[in-house]
Amino acid sequence: MHSTALVTGASSGLGAEFAAQLAAQGHDVILVARSGDRLAALAERLTAEHGVQAHVLVQDLAEPDAARRIAERLTARGLSVDLLVNNAGFGTCGRFEEIPAARDHDQLMVNVVALVDLTHALLPGMLERGRGAVVNVASNAAFQPAPYFAVYGAAKAFVLNFGLALRQEYRRRGIRVLTLCPGPVETAFFDTIGTRRAAVTGSMTTAEPVVRAALRALERDRGYVAPGLGNALAAHLTPRRPRTLVAAVAERVTRTVLAASPAPATSPEHAA
Repeated sequence: MHSTALVTGASSGLGAEFAAQLAAQGHDVILVARSGDRLAALAERLTAEHGVQAHVLVQDLAEPDAARRIAERLTARGLSVDLLVNNAGFGTCGRFEEIPAARDHDQLMVNVVALVDLTHALLPGMLERGRGAVVNVASNAAFQPAPYFAVYGAAKAFVLNFGLALRQEYRRRGIRVLTLCPGPVETAFFDTIGTRRAAVTGSMTTAEPVVRAALRALERDRGYVAPGLGNALAAHLTPRRPRTLVAAVAERVTRTVLAASPAPATSPEHAA
């Protein structure tokens, strides 16, 4: 069955990998990010390699009306979306009072508001067609408080609970909803956040196995997936401890980020 997937944050990292693996499966793709040149190059490559249609939509998801603009352009082009991958996102780290308020505001606009707005915009069409899916990219930070990543961790906890709630609402109405909760992934995320110390576990994986695990979990109609054995154990065991204890333990792990340089005021691209 013909299918079209829309991927946000598609110019690099997990977003580009989602687009590549979906195109390899035969899905047409709609690529959304701020970097038009990188999106155009990716679209050209995916069309040449897989024979799919690849559409480019340049949009900064930090803008308040980003989802409305995307929806309007989809309508103007006669495009419908069967799979929405809410991948775009970025983080901040450090002492809360030292992080620029505008930076955290933009982070919430991208990581939370745009995600919800796009889901609002595109899910009704899926319901009308009787089929569809949403993949929301959260993080292993979603499972516990994250001192020195306070806004990022809280935003990803929102994404996880939002996704699990939607799954229960729509699982009997033809819509699958998966939340992806990866550990540290070798992407531009760490360039954006300003330090590789943000990978507090000290180990990283690459985008390919993470996306592969996500698409396999979506096919199996899982509620969420935390790829990797250590990541999966943390996801299942950590929430079962007292929350204040979890926060105290997390602070001892994440405080290493304070030795790093402050996060930049701007970034070249929003990357999950």
